[in-house]
Amino acid sequence: MAFFSSLTPVFIAIICVLIGVILRKTNGEKEKQDVKSKLTSRPWVDEDLKDGTDHPLEEEEPDEEWQGLEENVAHVPFTAERYSEAEMIKRSQTFYELLNKRRSVRFLSDEPVPREVIDNVIRTAGTSPSGAHTEPWTFVVVQDPHLKHKIREIVEEEEEINYKKRMGDRWVNDLKRLRTNWIKEYLDTAPYLILIFKQVYGQFPNGKKKTHYYNEISVSIACGILLAALQNAGLYTVTSTPLNCGPQLRVLLQRPANEKLLLLLPVGYPKKDATVPALTRKPLEDIMVVM
Repeated sequence: MAFFSSLTPVFIAIICVLIGVILRKTNGEKEKQDVKSKLTSRPWVDEDLKDGTDHPLEEEEPDEEWQGLEENVAHVPFTAERYSEAEMIKRSQTFYELLNKRRSVRFLSDEPVPREVIDNVIRTAGTSPSGAHTEPWTFVVVQDPHLKHKIREIVEEEEEINYKKRMGDRWVNDLKRLRTNWIKEYLDTAPYLILIFKQVYGQFPNGKKKTHYYNEISVSIACGILLAALQNAGLYTVTSTPLNCGPQLRVLLQRPANEKLLLLLPVGYPKKDATVPALTRKPLEDIMVVM
């Protein structure tokens, strides 16, 4: 009896150690889950703005037809205009000066813009390179006043929630110096709204999905070319990413499920009393590294 009594403290110590190990393991797993949850749960990130190339589609059957082009695409001679060094320098400087005047303008006039200009700048955006020449973009041009106002209502409702709840204090404070908020008057006043959708996948005639390689990058490049084309035509815009509005706007504009909203551009002339923040751009030595 005395023997067992002497072992009691040992048993108690062992039990305490086991309980401690179990609790420690449970807490560790809970911490891992919490960390994982924090990493994956970012309520301000719009699912539409995530790159669909992270989730490749199922492999096509070996005999599946290719991405809509003939198997043997003819190659033709390519000729390009060649400039002298002096002309190259002059043209590059002139183009830089033109694009350096580009500003994000939030005060847009309702003055009409020729529709042919919009057609041409979107044609220009359509010259963008794309993965395997899939051209995974759709440019939706909205000019109907009622439809523009519906878009504004959807965007402002979600943007107010973004500013007050989703974006966080740091993001909101960083935007204060630019004097931006959830009120988007330009969505009504701009003569055109261009909504750029990325096609995250395509479809074969039999209904099967086909991969649109690098759809996010391809459409982003097209957007850059579109901004340059607008500047070249004397039109202005503000790059707007309508956070958490994609699904509603997709339904409103009757776009298919394979399209996700990437960017919204109000397009027009600046108002006569328009203002922009007095910002400067980084000098060349801060953005270029020569090896």
